[in-house]
Amino acid sequence: MQIQAITGYLPDQYSKHAPEEYRKEGVPVCSLPIELEDLPKGTKDLAVVFIDYDAVPVCGFPFIHWLATGFGAVTNVPEDAARLDKSLCQGSNSFSSKFYPEHAESIVQGYAGPMPPDKDHNYTLTVYALDQKLDLSKGFYLNELLKAMDGHVLAQASEQVLAKA
Repeated sequence: MQIQAITGYLPDQYSKHAPEEYRKEGVPVCSLPIELEDLPKGTKDLAVVFIDYDAVPVCGFPFIHWLATGFGAVTNVPEDAARLDKSLCQGSNSFSSKFYPEHAESIVQGYAGPMPPDKDHNYTLTVYALDQKLDLSKGFYLNELLKAMDGHVLAQASEQVLAKA
């Protein structure tokens, strides 16, 4: 399985530089599109993890921007799926941390786009092809996703995505 390359910088509408119509409470909420090739036979669902490991020096931990599953066996996740696809089961991103002010559930349990405060950051987008749909509840955490996927990952692919400060 492969993620079709995202070249150059992440387009503005998915990040810190998003226009107002792509923001909620100042946070970019329009999720990036994802194109996949060569899903393995037997794929029943996908899981997506979007993390900023460059955030460690800034906030002390890798910042989780998006956790989601329930896409089905698709090769195209369209732009803004986080807001428009009501069938998705979305986990809690790092805005759920006690270190950040309280945000609406639609920010905490959805896509919260990159907003690098200090310099350009590399983000890791990982897509997992799964042999079954996962039994997770809305607002799940990364550790719960990883446990639920254990033994059910047919393939995974990662792509580095660059966002400008």
